[in-house]
Amino acid sequence: MNSKFVAMWFEAPMQSWGADSKFGRRDTMKFPTKSGILGILLSGMGASGPQNELLADLSIGKMTVISFTQEKKVREPLLRDFHMVGSGYDDKNLWEKLLIPKTSDGKPANGGGAKMTYRYYLQDARFSVIFEIPDKHIEKVTEALQSPVYDIYLGRKSCVPTDFIFRGVFVSEADAEDKILEISNSKKLLEEFRVLDGEHEGDIMTLNDIPVQFGEIKKYRDRRVTVVHK
Repeated sequence: MNSKFVAMWFEAPMQSWGADSKFGRRDTMKFPTKSGILGILLSGMGASGPQNELLADLSIGKMTVISFTQEKKVREPLLRDFHMVGSGYDDKNLWEKLLIPKTSDGKPANGGGAKMTYRYYLQDARFSVIFEIPDKHIEKVTEALQSPVYDIYLGRKSCVPTDFIFRGVFVSEADAEDKILEISNSKKLLEEFRVLDGEHEGDIMTLNDIPVQFGEIKKYRDRRVTVVHK
């Protein structure tokens, strides 16, 4: 595969990268997932729906995540946000009625009414992502990150980036990493850990985060990653 490496920077007051979330409890991983990054790229491209072929092309690329933290500062604990969904709406008011939870065919949900959810966020996190992209998609990916069709969020709509995401296209992963380290040094940050594709020396884990299909019916497959702490 003829490819290049795109360097990205993710910084925001809150980020959330779900991998195994349910409706009532929306957890977050401690680092960006591959499905989350590909979701950002496709959102920037304006590529909605299943997108099986595009995902098949992009998902095979190598992805390295580097987590950074402020000097001599322990990472902030997870933020838990309590939500009530569908509460306090008047079903006689047309617009309020639209906000009440329903089934997919528009009928009242079983046990409908107010639903409680807990949503978790990373606080003040900073990550770099170096993603290998096939040459035939480089131009589209570059444009998507700099001038996205749809807004880009770091996991959820409440997670708005506070710095530029796109940091360049590079021939090698080493060149992309040099750029990322230049950014982290300018911000006086220390590397906390890395997430590498495959099995290496470190904490090995399996994630179900390679998207096969987006759209209404989402499908994923597994990948093995290794978390390497500094």
